[in-house]
Amino acid sequence: MSASHFAPSPTATTPHTLDIDGTRPLCPLLIADVNALCDRLEDAGGTTSAVIRLHGTGPAEDWPGDVGIDLVSRWEKALRRLEQGRYPKIATVEGVCSGPALDVLLTADHRIGTPGLRIAVPVTHDGVWAGMALHRLTHQLGGLHARRLVLFGAELSEQRALAIGLIDQTAKNPAAVAARLARRFARLEPAELAIRRQLVNEAGTTAFEEALGKHLAACDRTLRRTRNALAGARGDA
Repeated sequence: MSASHFAPSPTATTPHTLDIDGTRPLCPLLIADVNALCDRLEDAGGTTSAVIRLHGTGPAEDWPGDVGIDLVSRWEKALRRLEQGRYPKIATVEGVCSGPALDVLLTADHRIGTPGLRIAVPVTHDGVWAGMALHRLTHQLGGLHARRLVLFGAELSEQRALAIGLIDQTAKNPAAVAARLARRFARLEPAELAIRRQLVNEAGTTAFEEALGKHLAACDRTLRRTRNALAGARGDA
């Protein structure tokens, strides 16, 4: 990755935070919390990151609860908005991550676990909840790792979640690690971060020849910015 992609931003600000308890039921307030975070991040214009603390005391019971499909649709739209935002998203995971916390975890760009964490896929009397978490689990982990989680539900230990890539690292002080990473990630060019996220997401379903043009275009933008930055430093601009 080029130096220009990590060019320091003098306007980088303190990360915006959100706290989600995995035992919370699906409700309008939960959706409003996620949308409010997105509002704050969008208003910052790509000069900050999101740090989301996910936690719980046990697996979600009867997630999402006695709700209508309209509320489920609004929740999925809020998650998609968070997932596609140009800003970096860092999640810390403590205790048991289940229900809404698991949904949010799967939208994060970087995931920090703590010793003893558990990730619990919620199960109702009909089986595993058929929300878009199933799609994200399969897309991110592949069918082999996702099959048992998606079909029957399971609890993953810290070691297992790390081994299959559901979390990226573990730390005894996740808040400190997240703050350090947030400062670093906030220096990224927001549009380019979004493009790279898209390239990663499309890699598994796009043929090499079809993807080549998009990758070359991204490389060309980076090279141009690097040349412009060097010219400006020399006073040639």
